[in-house]
Amino acid sequence: MSTTLTLATTTSAFPRARWLALVWLAVWGVTYSLVWGWANFLHLCNIAVILTCVGIWRGNSLLISSQAVSSLFAPLFWDLDVFWRLVLGRHLIGGTEYMWDSGFPLVVRLLSLYHVVWPVLMLWAVRRVRYEPRALFVQSAIAIVVLGVSRYVRPELNLNFAHRDPFFNLALRPGILHLAVTATVLFVVAYWPTHLLLRWLFPQVPAGHEEPRR
Repeated sequence: MSTTLTLATTTSAFPRARWLALVWLAVWGVTYSLVWGWANFLHLCNIAVILTCVGIWRGNSLLISSQAVSSLFAPLFWDLDVFWRLVLGRHLIGGTEYMWDSGFPLVVRLLSLYHVVWPVLMLWAVRRVRYEPRALFVQSAIAIVVLGVSRYVRPELNLNFAHRDPFFNLALRPGILHLAVTATVLFVVAYWPTHLLLRWLFPQVPAGHEEPRR
């Protein structure tokens, strides 16, 4: 009885968006797997897409919050690199070169424009379910695991910059040091400030004082 009630309460957080998330995940996931290959899903930004869609489908506050920690600032670097290339004709950070590669279908490349709207989507989704403070530690754990796996999958792709950093193209040795520094930078520069921002924007509401969703 209580399980059924809980399920109904959580899934009702996104009565229409949960279906849109399911459709997007199917179209985007199938297209990306066919064109880019399965290894591409190890990018933290792509993992965020998958987990966010699952979180919206289930109305899971912790899952959505953890991906908000990951996805508010990171897509801005993608956006900045694309903008830099459009305006100045060269890449500032790198990682978006494929957007100008005519060897890939234009429709597929345009799907990557989700980076532009994803931060806004995350803020909207978190507002619906409230921010879960444990998200910082959940996302940090996810990032550590993914960075470790990225070190050994398709090294030539430098997934999540697990081999070389994006600014100076440096590869620290031993590899565990590079991973540790990368994870630390992610935590200090992106995850921790985002966590503080989300806690400020969406403070916890005491039990019995929940505001109605709009």
